[in-house]
Amino acid sequence: MKSNSIGIAFLFLLVLLSLISAKYGAVEISHQEIWNAFTHSLQGTEINNLNERIFIQIRLPRVIMGAFVGAALAVGGVLMQALFRNPIVEPGLVGTSSGAAFGAALYFVLGATLKLNLGEWTLPLAACIGGIVSTTFVFYLSQSKKSNKSSVVSLLLTGIAINALFLSGVGFLSYIARDPQARSITFWNLGTLSGSYWEALYFVIGVTVVCLLLSLRYAKQLNALMLGEQEAQLLGVSIRQLKIKVLLINVIMVSVATAFVGVIGFVGLIVPHLLRMLHGSDNRFLIWAGAMLGALVLTASDLAARLLLSPAELPIGIVTSIIGVPIFIVLLRRTNYFF
Repeated sequence: MKSNSIGIAFLFLLVLLSLISAKYGAVEISHQEIWNAFTHSLQGTEINNLNERIFIQIRLPRVIMGAFVGAALAVGGVLMQALFRNPIVEPGLVGTSSGAAFGAALYFVLGATLKLNLGEWTLPLAACIGGIVSTTFVFYLSQSKKSNKSSVVSLLLTGIAINALFLSGVGFLSYIARDPQARSITFWNLGTLSGSYWEALYFVIGVTVVCLLLSLRYAKQLNALMLGEQEAQLLGVSIRQLKIKVLLINVIMVSVATAFVGVIGFVGLIVPHLLRMLHGSDNRFLIWAGAMLGALVLTASDLAARLLLSPAELPIGIVTSIIGVPIFIVLLRRTNYFF
């Protein structure tokens, strides 16, 4: 199947699914109300209809946020799997997700005591700082004392250790937290798009688009790295610089996405697998196609999270796990990675 055809199909499905997701939920919004909401917003007139206000202020930013967060997580998965040359690596393996979870938990438990309050940005900022700090630890600790370089294996193993450390920190904070704080930590770690708002959405869109363009810039070098580090060096690739740049793109993109919606698993793990089965392992294709398919997967998961127990809502991390685990096991069996 040609990449152009895949792109057109993904774009059509994403637009269709986004329209369905914007319409259905705890409150069903009619097509006329959606049209009126867009018309009033473009004209700058006040929206008095309740359903129209729900669409513009809650439903629409949520749908768009889901698409861009899904794109960020999927592209992060493509980058990490290409960098580590390992098909079971996910974006948070180098400590990004666990660090963000620790930063968020620290805010929930100690935010009031430390009088940390930047409004709606306080929690995302704490989570983003946690993700960046943990990934910095991984990169620093994985460096060899003799050569001052970090190998792929040392990054992988150090990432596993740092993940365990920060998750232990989250567990400790959950243990000492009061009931409301513990519930906040639990729900944030399960992921949700319910807190999406326009200001945060603009920030996530900007970061995701910039990181996506930078990722495409290094796609050819990642393709060369698939041949092995020595072969890539012979082709003129600076392995150390490539690692730093790709890790930096991943940590910024995934930290920002995770900071606003919580921890969402399996998107960055299964999307690259599905695309490789569809069109091979060329990272020039995987990056842009991963962004589109990741957006599709998370949009569909968010719609399911809102409809399965309507009017109640499932955490989106539960839905992605329910969908992702069976797909991942089937992929493993078909590709014979472990079986």
